[in-house]
Amino acid sequence: METKKQIGIWMDHSIAHILEHKGDKIITSNIESEFTHEQRQQALGKNENLMHNKEHQMQTKYYKTIADAIKGHNEVLLFGPTKAKEELSNILKADHHFSNVKIEVMHADKMTENQQHAFVKKHFQLA
Repeated sequence: METKKQIGIWMDHSIAHILEHKGDKIITSNIESEFTHEQRQQALGKNENLMHNKEHQMQTKYYKTIADAIKGHNEVLLFGPTKAKEELSNILKADHHFSNVKIEVMHADKMTENQQHAFVKKHFQLA
């Protein structure tokens, strides 16, 4: 029987908290989007089209970095308050590398790290 490799990701458009189940623990790491508020203001001052192009490039890079963290897992829980989780889910479903990965998307408000851990444990029934 194959061992389940499970990962939970609380995310919005600026940061992703990667919650990986290892042994009897949840290990947390973070991935931050490089498109900062300051970059947005600079780009808006120059050209709105330029700002949207820059934002799209940075979001694509952000989602690719998260996708790289998901590789090797067979169950993924994407949760958080914004549409970022749905956007990433659509990207993953379109990528054949993730065709055998069970991806679930759930709405969740802003949470503390302990709340995120409890949410992932409850979802994957690890407690």
